[in-house]
Amino acid sequence: MSATTEIPQRSGNIAVLPAVPAPGERKGLTKKEIAADHPTWCPGCGDFSVLALYFKLIEKRKIWHEKVTTIAGIGCSSRFPYFVQAHGAHYIHGRALPFASGISLSRPDLHVFVFGGDGDAFSIGGNHFSHTARKNIKLTYCVMDNWVYGLTKKQTSPTSPLGFKSKTDGWGAVDYPINPMKQAIAAGATFVARTTHTNPNHVLQMMEAAMDHDGFSFIECLSECVEFYEGAFDSSNPRKGGVFNLVPPTHDVTDEAEAYKLAGEAFPGSFGIFYQVKKPTKNAKEAGIVKSMSEKVTGLKDWQILQKNFDRMR
Repeated sequence: MSATTEIPQRSGNIAVLPAVPAPGERKGLTKKEIAADHPTWCPGCGDFSVLALYFKLIEKRKIWHEKVTTIAGIGCSSRFPYFVQAHGAHYIHGRALPFASGISLSRPDLHVFVFGGDGDAFSIGGNHFSHTARKNIKLTYCVMDNWVYGLTKKQTSPTSPLGFKSKTDGWGAVDYPINPMKQAIAAGATFVARTTHTNPNHVLQMMEAAMDHDGFSFIECLSECVEFYEGAFDSSNPRKGGVFNLVPPTHDVTDEAEAYKLAGEAFPGSFGIFYQVKKPTKNAKEAGIVKSMSEKVTGLKDWQILQKNFDRMR
């Protein structure tokens, strides 16, 4: 009997068969079927919330094991692939996006999700972030921003605010922090949104919208590091006296200048979709190139195609 075979339940002397999905309909995955290893984050870490909402997204959208791909770099947040029972890779520091780009371009049938932290995304991986955004590769990049290097136990990160005291800046950070939202918009991302782990419903809404977007979708998710930067985002949490301001309903998400202006608000700022436009993806462009070039060599054998290319380079 296979692992997926359902055993009939008995009611008295009558076998009661489980409900059978309609022809062509496939039963959605449960959280138990999606979850893998037990998360090893510190108790209270905001990343737990993001993982739980990712599971809920997979359940709600009926994304099958063979269709979801979870990629991450290095950092606390980048342990994500270990906790998801699906295809994925824990890649090298800062290089998750180019690896995920290759998957997206070669397998357009997959949902590619990339998870990272502020150090992985904006420091060592900053150049890849900019280029993946400008190329508009179809994938979703969720960055759990906690304003500190947590895995290596409290060093200043690219988003740490001025004055933050860490092991690398015992006197207080003096370097101006980057603004992830401004950077994403300026780099050419076609979907830019912001959320926080303390509002689960909103996190799920942003994940769904990002997944549905045809292009590079970026989500900055505030995710508190309770060990090395406790209380960093209290001002955005109503339960701790803060405010959770949604992007104004009058905001035009296609207006780049207004999106950039919204991104410049003083913390805690606004939450929601700042910018969203439709542009041809690199996936579509490359598919067009492949189709066009293939038509030129119809009927030729592989060695003949290679010979034509060599002849052209003489």
